[in-house]
Amino acid sequence: PARAREPLLVALLPLAWLAQAGLARAAGSVRLAGGLTLGGLFPVHARGAAGRACGPLKKEQGVHRLEAMLYALDRVNADPELLPGVRLGARLLDTCSRDTYALEQALSFVQALIRGRGDGDEVGLRCPGGLPPLRTAPPERVVAVVGASASSVSIMVANVLRLFAIPQISYASTAPELSDSTRYDFFSRVVPPDSYQAQAMVDIVRALGWNYVSTLASEGNYGESGVEAFVQISREAGGVCIAQSIKIPREPKPGEFNKVIRRLMETPNARGIIIFANEDDIRRVLEAARQANLTGHFLWVGSDSWGAKTSPILSLEDVAVGAITILPKRASIDGFDQYFMTRSLENNRRNIWFAEFWEENFNCKLTRSGTQSDDSTRKCTGEERIGRDSTYEQEGKVQFVIDAVYAIAHALHSMHQALCPGHTGLCPAMEPTDGRTLLQYIRAVRFNGSAGTPVMFNENGDAPGRYDIFQYQATNGSASSGGYQAVGQWAETLRLDVEALQWSGDPHEVPSSLCSLPCGPGERKKMVKGVPCCWHCEACDGYRFQVDEFTCEACPGDMRPTPNHTGCRPTPVVRLSWSSPWAALPLLLAVLGIMATTTVVATFMRHNNTPIVRASGRELSYVLLTGIFLIYAITFLMVAEPGAVVCATRRLFLGLGTTLSYSALLTKTNRIYRIFEQGKRSVTPPPFISPTSQLAITFSLTSLQVVGVIAWLGARPPHSVIDYEEQRTVDPEQARGVLKCDMSDLSLIGCLGYSLLLMVTCTVYAIKARGVPETFNEAKPIGFTMYTTCIIWLAFVPIFFGTAQSAEKIYIQTTTLTVSLSLSASVSLGMLYVPKTYVILFHPEQNVQKRKRSLKATSTVAAPPKGEDAEDHK
Repeated sequence: PARAREPLLVALLPLAWLAQAGLARAAGSVRLAGGLTLGGLFPVHARGAAGRACGPLKKEQGVHRLEAMLYALDRVNADPELLPGVRLGARLLDTCSRDTYALEQALSFVQALIRGRGDGDEVGLRCPGGLPPLRTAPPERVVAVVGASASSVSIMVANVLRLFAIPQISYASTAPELSDSTRYDFFSRVVPPDSYQAQAMVDIVRALGWNYVSTLASEGNYGESGVEAFVQISREAGGVCIAQSIKIPREPKPGEFNKVIRRLMETPNARGIIIFANEDDIRRVLEAARQANLTGHFLWVGSDSWGAKTSPILSLEDVAVGAITILPKRASIDGFDQYFMTRSLENNRRNIWFAEFWEENFNCKLTRSGTQSDDSTRKCTGEERIGRDSTYEQEGKVQFVIDAVYAIAHALHSMHQALCPGHTGLCPAMEPTDGRTLLQYIRAVRFNGSAGTPVMFNENGDAPGRYDIFQYQATNGSASSGGYQAVGQWAETLRLDVEALQWSGDPHEVPSSLCSLPCGPGERKKMVKGVPCCWHCEACDGYRFQVDEFTCEACPGDMRPTPNHTGCRPTPVVRLSWSSPWAALPLLLAVLGIMATTTVVATFMRHNNTPIVRASGRELSYVLLTGIFLIYAITFLMVAEPGAVVCATRRLFLGLGTTLSYSALLTKTNRIYRIFEQGKRSVTPPPFISPTSQLAITFSLTSLQVVGVIAWLGARPPHSVIDYEEQRTVDPEQARGVLKCDMSDLSLIGCLGYSLLLMVTCTVYAIKARGVPETFNEAKPIGFTMYTTCIIWLAFVPIFFGTAQSAEKIYIQTTTLTVSLSLSASVSLGMLYVPKTYVILFHPEQNVQKRKRSLKATSTVAAPPKGEDAEDHK
């Protein structure tokens, strides 16, 4: 490896001379003499604008940190137990917060090495005009470097220092890229990498219940690597989606930050903003948010570059209220406070930038070159005191600067004990100090740092992740008087005190940063393709219920969904009950019909031998009245609760009453028709007109119905069923299961079909017998009865089948059927027997036998058999 570096070292030799000449023209550096020299890189000034290398002074990040290294060196050199006989010196440089400038400065750390390796080549160097190169004092040999601050600067410097095997320990660089030991093998840091920080921020986002956030990063290694780590960890952990990932250019154009805010508002639901940016970018983002009148909209989660600093939010506190920030776990070092607050122009001449800090800190001007300061600015007296005449708060990375110096000191101490046993001061084995050996000792150190926490490094040179979590909170409703409050910690796992968080609006209600609001009960998530945190809520409508957050399924056939569609419940079962309004009319007609039928039967039986009863055909009349009674009685079976017995009885008696009635009417009508037709051709009476024959015919016709029903009962035993489809309405709340017998509509009509056939046949004979002489009292009433009955049943059919899809089907069809049956029975009863009963009861004088008036009439009809007077006169 050393030979491989030789061409590169030769190439760097002229660059080192140029850097040396440039440094002579630069602001200079802080130098401390010592046996072993440590380098230091600090952002004493901000990045310059308009082509200038350096900008304004950075009091906290620059001067505080630089003084922390001087303070640590003083303490190490004053400690007799640490590196006895060896004094640590230093050369501290300003990076001006710019990586390219820092690289030029850092080349001074390797000048001694380049000069040592290039002594023979130096003779050949000539400046323009043939002048010899500038001769300067020999540079110190730097054994290790503390710094830099920004990750981009550390990366640039680390690429050079590794070529010369100079170990480097950063106090603030957290880019995950620097954990790559194959590229940055001489780099270590006392702060944890952003991969830990990103994990902590992912844990915070999830603890707050957010799943949709945007990221904002300053261009450069720190911002881009931090966001990349956050995105990768959130993707691996799941549950967090990135709405926007915006990068702030290194040299932002005017209006760039307003553009950033507009882009963030393209996804307004992503209120959580994960920000890995430098202080200047953070401040300008907050300013742009205020200008857009979006104060309180964004929920900031800031990295350690924001930390607990006041400078990024100065005069922007209202925009920063609620911001959660993260900072490597640290403590304020009391010894440094005492040291720094006693610094003055007299006792701190070693810091060449301290005078500039003095002017900036006390807002005054020192007299320079005999020229007084402007009248508008107060003249510095030199008697000002830090913390008394100005505000003072220890900068957050002071602890880590001290720990970085002590890590090198402890490593050198261990190396000294191993290589120089028994020696006080340096021994030949450490002159010069080998960087690779020192790196091994640095990685092996373990001691309690300035804050009492362990300082150690893993195989990649990273410190363990320990973070404090802060939130900027208003005080008494005033943002400007607010401050950062500790709300949690992270050390591999998150401990967040959610109750201590305060927010604008409702102080104790965590605002949301969700792509989609949670779906309500009975709604499933319909995911948006490619965005796992976004969805549309789709209602589990109809008979579907919510199985889980992504699935709706239909309830089983005998169940319906709960009102909020989160489960299923049994569907209520209904039937036509005795108390139902639908049963009132059928039951009333049935009761009245039975009473009327009973009255007629009782009257006929009491006056069984009177002419009217005999003339009406007593035997068939009783059969017909029995059928009418059964027709009325079937109403009670249709209303009764379905069961095996009730269903069997329904099958048997539903068609039996009508069959019995229409069989009797058909037999009677057929007898009359045959008698008159036979009388036209002969005086011989037709066969089978005796009462016995009539009964035989009637019962024969009825037996077909009975046999068919019995066969049906044997083939398919009756039972009750609950039909859940009959009243499965669009609205599940109206759905009902119908308890009924296992008879379909067609089965029911089939049960009545034979009766309807008898009815139609009887009607045909009634039409044929319409020419019977008026002196015969049965033909025409039977005809009117059949005509009316046909009309009733013709009306029944469309009503019955037309309501098949109705939600009230069970009620309408049952009511229609029973009313139609009762009406047909009432027509038969009213047409055939009510007039006779009326005469028997109220006009008994007419209930006598009359002589035949016409010989012609008697000659055309044979004398009736005994017991049958159907052909008697009126």
